[in-house]
Amino acid sequence: MFTVTEMHWNGIENGKLLSLCVENGFDLLLTIDKNMMHQQNLETFAITIVVLNSLTNKVEELNQFIPSFKAQVDSFFKHKAYLLNK
Repeated sequence: MFTVTEMHWNGIENGKLLSLCVENGFDLLLTIDKNMMHQQNLETFAITIVVLNSLTNKVEELNQFIPSFKAQVDSFFKHKAYLLNK
C-alpha cells in the first residue's frame, strides 16, 4: 500500500492518476474523492476504485472503515467503483 505522496503523484489529475495506478500494477485505489467515480470512464481502467464515504482524511476517521473494507474487498471487481460506508 502506498499513498499518492509516496508515489510522488501529488497534483496529478484523476484520469492520469488512474492510468499511473494501472501502469504500476495497482489493483485498487482507495480515495475519499466522491467525484472520481462519476468523472471517469471506469471501463477504460483495469482497476477497482473504493471511495470511503468520509468527510475528512484524518487517520482516526479512515481507520473506522477498515472492518467494512475487509468484509467487502473480495467482492470488488475491476472497472468498478464502490462507495464504502463505515
